[in-house]
Amino acid sequence: MTDRTGILLVVSGPSGSGKTTLCRRLADAGEVRYSISCTTRPPRPGEENGKDYHFLTREDFQQRLQNGDFLEHATVHGNLYGSLKSEVITHLRAGSDVVMDIDVQGADQVRSCTDPDIQRARVDLFVMPPSEEELRTRLTGRGTDSAETIALRMRNALDEMQHWPRYTYRLISADREHDFARFQSLLTAERLRVSRLHGETSDAER
Repeated sequence: MTDRTGILLVVSGPSGSGKTTLCRRLADAGEVRYSISCTTRPPRPGEENGKDYHFLTREDFQQRLQNGDFLEHATVHGNLYGSLKSEVITHLRAGSDVVMDIDVQGADQVRSCTDPDIQRARVDLFVMPPSEEELRTRLTGRGTDSAETIALRMRNALDEMQHWPRYTYRLISADREHDFARFQSLLTAERLRVSRLHGETSDAER
């Protein structure tokens, strides 16, 4: 038998790319652990502490930030968000794979983390729509946003899409089933990488 440390799959992509659906589906299938973020915003109806988010007071969040507890963090619409380093590393050391659905700034913070467990485990993927036209169709298809909101989302998405060369992998979205099959294939390939295996004896050492 071979012991294996977990993989940290960092996934980014613009709104409308389908990245969150892919990450949630992979976690719901029991293949990975979904990294639960901390936030200072109040829970929305139906949200559960420890399941959807770890809901913290601003004081608690800022104290944890000063202690260096977060692997990545950001301020969004006045609320603080962050991923606890200890939670991610605990899963990785136990051999569980972890998926993080974060923006390009968060991914940059994970890349800059010097913790050897994170550096050994990290793989990053950028999910992007096949074209600007398709992205606009997906954003307008929701039917819940104003024209101004859609225009802002488009500008933000196009800016995010400039960052894909920083990633190890890029997935150009097609349809949900095709995207998910490729997402699973990426995880399978990473699990087979020899550099992720520990405890095996190489041919030269036999």
